[in-house]
Amino acid sequence: MLESLIVGAGLSGLATAHRLQQRDRHFLITEQDDRVGGVMISRQRDGFLWEEGPNSFQPNPILLKLAVEVGLGDDLVLADRRLPRFVYWGGRLLPVPMSPGAAVRSPLLSFGGKLRALLGALGFVPPKMGANLTEQEGEETIWQFIHRHLGSEVAERLIAPFVSGVYAGDVHGLSMAAAFRRIYELEAKGGGLVAGAIATRRQNQPTPPDPTLPQTKPGELGSFREGMEMLPKAIASRLGDRLRCQWTLTGIERLPNGYRAQFHTPTGPETVETRSLVLAIPAHRVAPLLAPLTGTAQEVLGAIPYPPVACVVMAYPDQAWRRPLQGFGNLNPRHQGIRTLGTIWSSTLFPGRCPQGWRMISSFIGGATDPAVGAMDQGAIAQQVHQDLSKMLVKPEFEPEVLAVRVWPKAIPQYTLGHGDRLHHLTTHLQQFPGLILCSNYTDGVALGDCIRRGLAAADQVEESQK
Repeated sequence: MLESLIVGAGLSGLATAHRLQQRDRHFLITEQDDRVGGVMISRQRDGFLWEEGPNSFQPNPILLKLAVEVGLGDDLVLADRRLPRFVYWGGRLLPVPMSPGAAVRSPLLSFGGKLRALLGALGFVPPKMGANLTEQEGEETIWQFIHRHLGSEVAERLIAPFVSGVYAGDVHGLSMAAAFRRIYELEAKGGGLVAGAIATRRQNQPTPPDPTLPQTKPGELGSFREGMEMLPKAIASRLGDRLRCQWTLTGIERLPNGYRAQFHTPTGPETVETRSLVLAIPAHRVAPLLAPLTGTAQEVLGAIPYPPVACVVMAYPDQAWRRPLQGFGNLNPRHQGIRTLGTIWSSTLFPGRCPQGWRMISSFIGGATDPAVGAMDQGAIAQQVHQDLSKMLVKPEFEPEVLAVRVWPKAIPQYTLGHGDRLHHLTTHLQQFPGLILCSNYTDGVALGDCIRRGLAAADQVEESQK
């Protein structure tokens, strides 16, 4: 019998496997695809290097430490943190203000909008109120929280497109407490966001940088020399025969001292018995597998929405651009005549990823506010993105070189109202199943750093369950 079985070789599952391997534990990790990494997909062709999933990460210590441990310390590449971000508003691309002085001068907000945001940030905030909050048991959506603190202009022109970029989500449906807990908690710590941030900084003294890790600066974004997929591949390369690809989990049984998992594999059915079982796969895959064991898990996990998102990677020649492509990218609020959620200016973010004379961008379309994208064919999606870009960035007479259209039918889990309470209830319920561990981005964070943190914590849970 194994000490641990990890199902799913995305970044969370791989982080768990990496930590267990460091501790010389007896485990197996399986993956239903013929490759590892989940949504981390990097591609190269004709001098272009692009991503079809996450494009970058925040280089926090937990991620950097893992990268160094698997031999990627020298492959880290960092984007210029001074690159401006843009929002498309009123027919123009306007820079997002990144300092108080820039905020005062910015045309993105009206004078009234700036004054409202300033007063709210300083703590002049109305209390929670309204019939909807009674129905929501006092829990605020992102829109309600930001509207109350900073006003409608900040909510609509800055926060809503940002949420579309992170979660592909709808600010009117996502829970502020679940999606952005750290910001949500600032109110309780200081009354206003600024006072809360000051109080938090006083409580949490900065940790000295680790001299063994690559040195980074706040606000920088990272990738690897040959793309994001280098990280999962590097972890997997060290696992040897502990990794089994093309193994699809078809059933789970509970045993007196653990679990029995049934798999469909290229060589036929396989059965694995294990003392602990880490499910590092999406909620919509976990739900039917746990149904024979617990209806509660099926009910909670099966109800988590995963809207479709398409990633469209295009290149245009230098002369096609209406403006110099100097920046991180642009986000597009709804109701501005643009269907695309946002565009990353990929070849500016990480130079050297396209041939001379070309510029490459990655656009995202769909999400909770536009789920119909999931039913469109790839050609129609690419055409829609090109039409949007022709209004904002490129001259309409130029056609793109379409490098990729990757449709993710179930992309990012949505932390809707009640998400935190439902997950807490489920976690409490699963205490009846010792050694059963849920480890995926539907629990507490969708960023890559969250995935690694969660995966390492799952390894600790495995160790604890063996005692």
